[in-house]
Amino acid sequence: MNKYPLWKYLLILFVLIVGFFYAAPNLFAPDAAVQISGESSATLVEQQTLDSATKALQAANIQYFGAVIADKGKSGLIRLRDREQQLVAQAVIQRAVGDGFVVALNLAQTTPGWMAAIGGRPMKLGLDLSGGVHFLLEVDTPAAVKKRLELASIGIKRKLRETQVRGFIEQQSDGRIVGKFKDKDLAAKAIDTVHGEYPELQQTSEANADGVLITWTMPPAKIKEIEDYAVGQNLTTLRNRVNELGVAEPLVQRQGRNRIVVELPGIQDTAEAKRILGKTANLEFRLEAKGDDASTREQFEFRDARFGQKAAYLERDVVITGERVTDAKAGFDSQSSQPEVNIVLDNEGGSQMSQATRHNVNRRLGVLFIERKLRTHYEKDANGKDVPVHVPYDEKKIISLATIRDTLGNRFRITGLDTPGEAAELALLLRAGALAAPMDFVEERTVGPSLGAANIHQGVTAVWVGFILVTLFMLYYYRAFGLSAVVALAINIILLIACMSLLSATLTMPGIAGIALTVGMSVDANVLVFARIREELKNGMSPQAAIHAGFERAFVTITDSNLTALLVAIILYAVGTGPVRGFAVTLALGIITSMFTALTVTRAIINLTVGGRRVTKLWI
Repeated sequence: MNKYPLWKYLLILFVLIVGFFYAAPNLFAPDAAVQISGESSATLVEQQTLDSATKALQAANIQYFGAVIADKGKSGLIRLRDREQQLVAQAVIQRAVGDGFVVALNLAQTTPGWMAAIGGRPMKLGLDLSGGVHFLLEVDTPAAVKKRLELASIGIKRKLRETQVRGFIEQQSDGRIVGKFKDKDLAAKAIDTVHGEYPELQQTSEANADGVLITWTMPPAKIKEIEDYAVGQNLTTLRNRVNELGVAEPLVQRQGRNRIVVELPGIQDTAEAKRILGKTANLEFRLEAKGDDASTREQFEFRDARFGQKAAYLERDVVITGERVTDAKAGFDSQSSQPEVNIVLDNEGGSQMSQATRHNVNRRLGVLFIERKLRTHYEKDANGKDVPVHVPYDEKKIISLATIRDTLGNRFRITGLDTPGEAAELALLLRAGALAAPMDFVEERTVGPSLGAANIHQGVTAVWVGFILVTLFMLYYYRAFGLSAVVALAINIILLIACMSLLSATLTMPGIAGIALTVGMSVDANVLVFARIREELKNGMSPQAAIHAGFERAFVTITDSNLTALLVAIILYAVGTGPVRGFAVTLALGIITSMFTALTVTRAIINLTVGGRRVTKLWI
């Protein structure tokens, strides 16, 4: 007789119940939504802000429901009746709430709360299956070149001062660095000094009645190199930031000379992602200015009124920037219990900080926080409609102005942040890497909801067609045993969906292809078993013995073939990207679940139907 012990039946039943439960959330389709959040972690969404947004939607005749404030005021979510109105609703709400908030597209879950409370959540859908957001960002490469020239100008001044070459250095608005020297000897020393320190700069000199005029310019090849570096650095930084956000299978790639495409598949907090991705969030460390020479100092406002003054003067020369930060962690000041960020610099940054603070003990060091923001105003187009025009600008404010008590090295901390959330956000941005140049969002859109719906329909149709054809074949060729294989196959698909939901895997079109392939692979294992049972029956073995021998002797062959396919899936995941990885994940999970259903579930069904009684003929 062929029987499982009771515990094995109970284990199979438990796995099936868990599988059905975690696959069930995929029956609840998400709602199209628009999410509102503050430009910084310190900005909360209040009921007044949400009311302004809903009134604007009513005035624009856009149907909505379920407007709520979530996450203790960090965001507001408004669900829409029609996904096609998401982009229109976003523009309407952004105009209503103003520039202090980020309005982004989102998909809101409809899974029952009790199910979500114990981990039940649907699979994330890739961009090709109506999930996620597409961002197109443009890197401000001229700003990168300008910044490099500013640093070069500061470096030239410092180097000439160290070598006691007296002269006047000034950076022109067209990017040239001009030096004025009294005589040819000083000019020659300056040329040699600067060439040794900055060999990439082109130098020209001209004598006049006042002395010698030297002009340093950046050659076109070097400008292109700086622009390429800026785009490449921003690309790396964006990837790091996306990884910090925990986005599943993102696409971050360069497009053209100075643009970057970011696609965030699945259901994500897109408002948070947009705020984090778009922030420059760099730091500049500058000494407080002495004297009142306008050419050497610059005035900045404080972000926090706690310092007792509205503004302060800092030197124009920058000690270091956030690009020298290698690690940053948020914490709390043990004495004041205020949020702080503990910073670690690279070797060069630590050396520059040490050199700058060694001779300036008891002076104050300012930490300048730089953000790229947008001012929005509306202009009428040719049709008389108001069109939003976004003008980028850099906001620079002081977050800390503390007295230097001792020489600073490559480890120190900064304070002056409003909330622990803002400290954590700044630490995240610095840890992920500073942007080499500011970026602006030039496009944001959902990726073809109608196309995604068509892809889902076609993919599901393909799986159903494959399932029906396999069912007809199994029933015709293996009769009652074929029916048990079909039941196990249906369970296999449910378990596969449950596993993908539990692992928060992203389903794409290649992933659906993996499911269709799993349908054939799962039945292939049953075909091997049933063929072996037929062979044993032909050899004169009794039905019960043939069933036992069929499963036992086919096990090695099935395991060997599936392990080979699993190895291929692992290799695909290791070397592939994007859709290839999605296919590999689905294939690997399908192999594991098909092994369970083909060998365990199918045998359990056969044991329950014919394994416990004497039979003289098998319907196979």
